[in-house]
Amino acid sequence: MKLSWRERFSYASLDFSGQLIFNVITAYLLYFFTDVAGIPVATAGVILLIARVFDGIDAPIWGAIIDVTHTRFGKARPYFLWMATPFAVMGVLTFWAPQIPMHQRIMYCAITYIITGISYTGINTPLTTVLPLLTPDSQERITLNSIRMAGSNLGVLATNVLTLPLVALLGGGNDVIGFRWTMAIFATLFWVLTIMAFLNIKERVKPVQTKVSLKKSVKAIKGNWPWIIIVISNLVFWVALTVRSSTIVYYLTYNFGNKNLVPLVNGISFVQVVAVLLVPVLSKKFSQQAIWISGLILAIIGQGIIWSGGHSLAILIAGWVVGNLGSGIAVSLPFALLGSAVDYGEYKSGINAAGLLTAIGSSFCIKIGSGIGGALPAWLMGLFGYVANQQQSAHSLLGISLSFNGLTILVFAIAIIPLIFYGRYERMQDDITAKLNTIHEQNSAAKS
Repeated sequence: MKLSWRERFSYASLDFSGQLIFNVITAYLLYFFTDVAGIPVATAGVILLIARVFDGIDAPIWGAIIDVTHTRFGKARPYFLWMATPFAVMGVLTFWAPQIPMHQRIMYCAITYIITGISYTGINTPLTTVLPLLTPDSQERITLNSIRMAGSNLGVLATNVLTLPLVALLGGGNDVIGFRWTMAIFATLFWVLTIMAFLNIKERVKPVQTKVSLKKSVKAIKGNWPWIIIVISNLVFWVALTVRSSTIVYYLTYNFGNKNLVPLVNGISFVQVVAVLLVPVLSKKFSQQAIWISGLILAIIGQGIIWSGGHSLAILIAGWVVGNLGSGIAVSLPFALLGSAVDYGEYKSGINAAGLLTAIGSSFCIKIGSGIGGALPAWLMGLFGYVANQQQSAHSLLGISLSFNGLTILVFAIAIIPLIFYGRYERMQDDITAKLNTIHEQNSAAKS
C-alpha cells in the first residue's frame, strides 16, 4: 500500500527537523565543549561517553513505554506531540555555556546533555517504531525510509552549512552568544515541523496485541538473530560516523589551517541524499545485505583517499564525496530492516515488540555509538597533546589525523563483520510477511 506524497514528506520532515538539533550535537558538541565552553578535551570525552551511556539506557525503556501506549492518536505517533517541546528547549540549553566556575560549568554541560539525550530518545524512538505501523508493504517501508533518510540528510546539510556561519553572524565574535541564538532558531523550526508532521501522518497497521509488557517484549529478542545482527552493525556504524563527523572540524581547522572550510566540506555531505534515494532502486536488483556492505566499503575507501591526499583540498573533497556516498547508503538500511526484524520476532514468538526492538535498534545504537564515537577521538587527541585554540604540535596534528582517518576506517571495517551472516535471514522475509498477514487476517476474522 503506497502512501500519499504528503504523508511521505511529513514522515521525512520528522527526521529533517530532528537533525536541526541532533546533528549540531553530533558534529559540533565536542568542539563546543573544548573550544567554546573551554572544557579540557579529555573531560569533554568523559562527558560525551557518560551522557550517551546514561541516556542510551533509556532507549529500551522508551521502547517498552511505546509498546504499552494506546491512544486515539495511535501507539507511536502521539510522542511527536508530547516530546517536541522538551527536546526543543533542552537543545538550546545544551549549547548555553553559562559563564560560571569550571567545575560548575562541567556539571551543567553534563546534566543538560543527559536530559537532552533522554528527550531525543523520546522523539526519535517513535520515528522508527511508527514506520511498520504506517504500512505493511515492505517495499513501501523501504521507500518511506529512504525518503526519511533524505530528509535527515537535508537536515544534516542545513546544520553543517549554516551552524558556524550563523554562530559568527549572530555572535558578532562571541561564539557563546552565537551558539545560543543559532540553537534557538534551529529549535523553533524543529518544533513547528514536528507538530505539522504529527498532524499529517496516520498509523494504519494494528499489531495483534495493543499492549505488551516489558517481560513479553524481551521474549521477542530471544533467537531474533537478524535483529541482533542489525543492532551490532548499526551500533558500530554510529561509532564510526560520529568519529568522522566530530573530528572533521578539528582536521580542517588545525591540519589544513582553515576553519572556513568546515561549512563547505560539510555541505558536500549532501551527496548522501543521492545515495539514500538510490537504495529503493538498488534493493530491486541487489540484496539488502550486499547494499549495506557495499556502503560501508565505500565509506572506508573514501576515508582512505582523504588520508592518502595529505594537504590536497581536491583529494580531500573527492574522498569526502566517496565516503559520504557510502555512509549515505549504509545509514539508511538498518532503519528499514528493523521492521523486518520486528516481523521475525513476532513470527518466532508471537509477540510484536516494535517499540522495544526499534528503540534498541535505532535510538540505543545512535546514542551509545555517538557516545563512544565522541569519546574515542577526544581521548586520542588528548593523548597526543591537543590544546584548544592553540597552534598544535606535530604530535598533536598526528593525533587529529589518526582520529579522523585511521579510527574512522577501523570502525567502519568492524561494522561489516556481523553483516556477513545476515543473508540467510533476508531470504526468509517474504515468507514470514505472508505468514504474518495470514495470522493477522485470521485474528481479525475471529474478533469480528
